[in-house]
Amino acid sequence: MRALYKSGPHAGLELIDLPEPAPAPDEVKIRVLTTGICGTDLHILNWDAWAASMVTAPLIPGHEFYGEVVATGDLVRDVRVGDRVSGEGHVVCGTCRNCRAGRRQLCIRTVSVGVQRPGAFAEYVVIPEENVWVHPPPDDPKHNSNQVITPELGAIFDPFGNAVHTALKFSVVGEDVLITGAGPIGLMAAAVVRHVGARYIAITDVSTPRLTLAEQMGVDLTVDASCSSIAWAYAELGLKEGFDVGLEMSGHPEALPEMIRNMNHGGRIALLGLPNAPIDIDWATVVTHMLTLQGIYGREMFETWNAMAAMLSSSPWLHRTISSVITDVLPATEWERGFRIAADGRSGKVVLDWTVFA
Repeated sequence: MRALYKSGPHAGLELIDLPEPAPAPDEVKIRVLTTGICGTDLHILNWDAWAASMVTAPLIPGHEFYGEVVATGDLVRDVRVGDRVSGEGHVVCGTCRNCRAGRRQLCIRTVSVGVQRPGAFAEYVVIPEENVWVHPPPDDPKHNSNQVITPELGAIFDPFGNAVHTALKFSVVGEDVLITGAGPIGLMAAAVVRHVGARYIAITDVSTPRLTLAEQMGVDLTVDASCSSIAWAYAELGLKEGFDVGLEMSGHPEALPEMIRNMNHGGRIALLGLPNAPIDIDWATVVTHMLTLQGIYGREMFETWNAMAAMLSSSPWLHRTISSVITDVLPATEWERGFRIAADGRSGKVVLDWTVFA
């Protein structure tokens, strides 16, 4: 099979031929149709300090994908050959305290597809059956044509899950929501909080194209963080007591401190963005304003998946809006251009099409 390969602990990837994987008794083999390019993949390409500390190389990266099941192990019960699927990228142990309590997203032995085990930047990938998310058949009569999970949309279920997990961590119904970072996940989170009933939504970024995309997500105010402040947004929306819920999606070291300064007393902040530098936090404000800061990693397994599938199937607007976050679809042979687009910070989601090798 053709695959993007990280041959060792160094920068770069190469498109080469590798043996097809075979599923273990409890695993499923999937023919990959589409893959999304994630920030994690950019770290792996560049082999920065984070990649060196987290990634087991040599490795096939890639963890956002959509494909068709072509083989199953002898112990697989519910997934069938021919199913169209996406995959939960966190493979958990099943026996630690959190796994046994049903909190698998908190597993202390999590192994990530495309980071510590072979990933989906290839014609085939193998994952455990319990990590497979089966989509309704494309010709399911219970779904309208504008609610079908396309290969492109199926490829971004993983990051859409990050957005849903973050956006729904705290109740946003009737609340004023601040989102810092209008990357693809921040954009999808904006659409989700609009869908579930937020009052005002403000989003910040330094990329004009991404802020333009944010307007399509139903936000009330876009803020260019290079020349405007969150305090300006606060005043522009006519808020009297600050934002009720904050979603920190950027990882920028200045975003969280500014967000904290503009939260209402008792405000709640969900943090998904991973900072690349230490952040100075005004803990006195956190304490005296009784703020809640909640870290978010991945998706709740599998409540988040159920929520996002239900919302997409019941809301043509949300289905259409989340799909619009995908701005570039390229053949996998043009992976280098795809990675450049993803890295420039101006696009939405970039998807690679692996059917070019069929």
